[in-house]
Amino acid sequence: MCGIAGWVAFDQDLTERREVLAAMTGTMACRGPDAGGTHLSAHAALGHRRLAVIDVEGGTQPMTFEEDGRPLVTLTYSGEVYNHLELRAELEAHGHRFRTRSDTEVVLHAYLRWGRDFVERLNGMFAFALWDARDEELLLVRDRMGVKPLYYFPTADGVLFGSEPKAILAHPAVAAVVDLDGLRELLSMVKTPGRAVYRGMSEVRPGHLLRVRREGLTDHRYWALTAREHTDDLSTTVATVRELLDDIVRRQLISDVPLCSLLSGGLDSSAITALAARGLAAEGRGPVRSFSVDFVGQTENFRPDDLRATPDAPFAHLLAQHVAAEHRDIVLDAGALADPANRAAVLRAGDLPTGFGDMDTSLYLLFKEIRKHSTVALSGESADEVFGGYPWFHEREAVYGGTFPWHAAGAVQRLGGPGAAPRASLLDPDLVARLDLSTYIADSYADALAEVPHLPVADPHERRMREVCHLHLTRFVRTLLDRKDRMSMASGLEVRVPFCDHRLVEYVFNTPWSMKTFDGREKSLLRAAVAEVLPREIVTRVKSPYPSTQDPGYPLALRAELAALATDPKAPGQALADPAAVAAALAPDRDPQTARAAAEVLLGLDRWLRAYPVSLRL
Repeated sequence: MCGIAGWVAFDQDLTERREVLAAMTGTMACRGPDAGGTHLSAHAALGHRRLAVIDVEGGTQPMTFEEDGRPLVTLTYSGEVYNHLELRAELEAHGHRFRTRSDTEVVLHAYLRWGRDFVERLNGMFAFALWDARDEELLLVRDRMGVKPLYYFPTADGVLFGSEPKAILAHPAVAAVVDLDGLRELLSMVKTPGRAVYRGMSEVRPGHLLRVRREGLTDHRYWALTAREHTDDLSTTVATVRELLDDIVRRQLISDVPLCSLLSGGLDSSAITALAARGLAAEGRGPVRSFSVDFVGQTENFRPDDLRATPDAPFAHLLAQHVAAEHRDIVLDAGALADPANRAAVLRAGDLPTGFGDMDTSLYLLFKEIRKHSTVALSGESADEVFGGYPWFHEREAVYGGTFPWHAAGAVQRLGGPGAAPRASLLDPDLVARLDLSTYIADSYADALAEVPHLPVADPHERRMREVCHLHLTRFVRTLLDRKDRMSMASGLEVRVPFCDHRLVEYVFNTPWSMKTFDGREKSLLRAAVAEVLPREIVTRVKSPYPSTQDPGYPLALRAELAALATDPKAPGQALADPAAVAAALAPDRDPQTARAAAEVLLGLDRWLRAYPVSLRL
């Protein structure tokens, strides 16, 4: 995993702009702490920061293929291609010769052999830029599910690109401008494919390839979910899911550096950890290392709520003991979660305030600690989107609510606990009216529905659940993948996501909803596929999302920060706030927990405007 940045300009000589490329590439140092490199030619400047995972000594970048001493194709690449060994063998059979063991060189030669169609052969998570000097063409490519980020900014004579917005914002010609649409995207919990918050900036859409030529930019889709009739019976379907998972995890265990698993004690992470333990043992590499996040006093003083019925720690320990894992808990306290330095690090990692508050900070601190012991981690992320795990998949009011199911279910507000105020409740009412988030969400929902592939004939409920699954796989999961990428790469930790393998996603997407819930519960197929490798207590455990601290000290710390904002005339967040609502939230008789989610939003915006030279055009 790495960080990339670059610039193509057809009307300039970029060999004279080395310092600009260095500045852009330097912002990616957190993603690639092991090495850095640049490639400069007249019209293409490519930068790379490396996190060495495969072929530590040989995989330096940018990587160039030369012929008779003349550079033909140069690649700056982030990610992992899990089928690179098979592709290498196929390419060698065609006469290609390799000088490294890296998957980067396989990607380079695959392009030389198969042209732009090569991307359809790649199985992995990746984002890369490839400059073909023969045609003076840049390709920007992103993996099918969008696990790895890739941003771009069109210019008058080319394009700027980077793994994160900060790489593009480091260019002197780019201003950090956010307009109403950008703020809508930030606050709407929709994650529109291709759309970025900063004006003029876009994301390469998952499953897409962007061609940059003198004539302009052309977007090509190389992958999308399609509708196919599912003909397997239930037992075959369960067996196929297990076979896919065994193969996926086996491929994703390949690493030349220490590897571990993220373990919460839920079905998803426990399945990945157990399968990883088996895979490592079969290769003589065990035991599996596992890490969990916990909070001081959380297990002893746990209070069940609407989304979390049980604490994670006992189940994580049970699974670790079951597979003989080398396990460690990372225990955090309210002080660390509210520490301004940690919050600032989270903001720098994401370039934007997410509003997830302590859940972002705890994830960042978890990954920072894990990085001291491992360079690669396997995650159970995305199983809920693939197999239908969230409560609102199974709530009729949410499924048929006429909008994104997580909005119909009030998912974000439910995370704030009983009686929580809406996320925008501390913002200026005039601003909220101009944002008109309900219309923005409704328009986004209509666009998302129009993308859903359907079978010619389908039961009405099956048709609707196909839509619900597609919405989660193309919208909801992107927010979580982006969050996990930024929080992990801020510490140079590569997180792999086995449940995002496109073969599994395609197969399960086309499995009827009646099969996905055949035992009357969430994630029936996954539970049946991995039951024999897990303790029964974990197989039967009810879904519990990523934990949030229940320490009463945390909302009190937010309250103190909100009070400081209210009395600081220089606080940029004051211009976005509703003074009356803030005063009410600070009232002595008001439970600070009820305004917690709303305070996270306003305080996050304030920190962002202090730390970044953002110009709000509202």
